[in-house]
Amino acid sequence: MPSVFTKNGLRFFFYSNDHEPLHVHVRKGGGEAVFDVEPRVRLRESAGMKTADILRAEELAREHRPLIISKWHEHFD
Repeated sequence: MPSVFTKNGLRFFFYSNDHEPLHVHVRKGGGEAVFDVEPRVRLRESAGMKTADILRAEELAREHRPLIISKWHEHFD
């Protein structure tokens, strides 16, 4: 599971066998959310995450979108 970054207890990562469209998984505690990154950051799904954590994760995904895209291509291309 390639890790992209961790901040405020939120771990952003990809699964090794992930697929397009370009997206990132975020985990905190027992919860997980998935954000599409292209063409823009948007929540695709979530399970077991608090709303505040989802909102913070979305904010961080937007802030670090170039890094997420770069790490995706580094790992999957």
